[in-house]
Amino acid sequence: MAKKILLANSFSCWRSLPSFFIKLFLFCALGFITCQVHAQEIEARAYSNAPIDSNFITGGIAQAKSSTYTLTTEVINLTHVLDVAGQSGRLSLTLPYAQLSGTGSVNGQVINASAEGLSDPMIKASVNLYGAPALTESQFKNYQQDLIIGASLAATIPWGKYNNDQMVNIGGNRTVIQPGIGASQAVGPWRLELAGMASIYTSNASYMGNNTLSQNPVYSTETHVIYYFPNTAWISADATYFFGGQTYINGSTINGSQESWRFGSTLSYPIDKYNAIRLTGSTGVYSNTNTSYDMLGISWQYRWGGGL
Repeated sequence: MAKKILLANSFSCWRSLPSFFIKLFLFCALGFITCQVHAQEIEARAYSNAPIDSNFITGGIAQAKSSTYTLTTEVINLTHVLDVAGQSGRLSLTLPYAQLSGTGSVNGQVINASAEGLSDPMIKASVNLYGAPALTESQFKNYQQDLIIGASLAATIPWGKYNNDQMVNIGGNRTVIQPGIGASQAVGPWRLELAGMASIYTSNASYMGNNTLSQNPVYSTETHVIYYFPNTAWISADATYFFGGQTYINGSTINGSQESWRFGSTLSYPIDKYNAIRLTGSTGVYSNTNTSYDMLGISWQYRWGGGL
């Protein structure tokens, strides 16, 4: 009985507090999604061609910082390129591990946020529907991109560390399903990309005790302008726009729809035909929930198979 009263009082107090906790929740929710999928919110070259039977393993680290909170995520990603009805497709698995820390205050009371552990893994399947034929390594040498149109479907697996007595967690204790579609147009050494995605959330029935957290889908659009150098290094200017995501506790609305803009850049440099290093950075330029943050990341990619 005492525990039930404590949980009820905690929930009642949470409902009456200022927007600090809502902002904290939104920052963490967006931050986790962002860092799990190779800085998912601004991912250049999501729809591109590569020789079938190629494999990629990428290891990297990314850090997102708001005014008072820091989220650091180490990620390993495995990708396999395959033939899907004559067009190239990809299967990917992302395994993230994260650390969250920070300190804020509400009415003079210091609130510490600290969490560390496995974040929710993500699996992703994508297929190029047009303009990216399935080619062997020898055939790919003569391939010249024109217009590529592709689609993807990703889903998180709720295996991340989660404590239902904590407001802030590394794992979400819910699944996020992300269908997407995009296009890439080649113009000489340039690539112009446009993509859209929806993040659809299942409910978390163990939020702050036995409360049910639910959320409307978050929709996003992103664009990239990419320039390829003669040595196959490339650099991109990136932008993304998010909207939606109204949140509910036990069916009661606790915040309105989110809206935010982010700009960023990515640089990929080949060390040799097997290895490449990638640098990423992005910053929030607008957020109607005051949840903007800056992010920097670095990763190393190794490629094998595909006739190399």
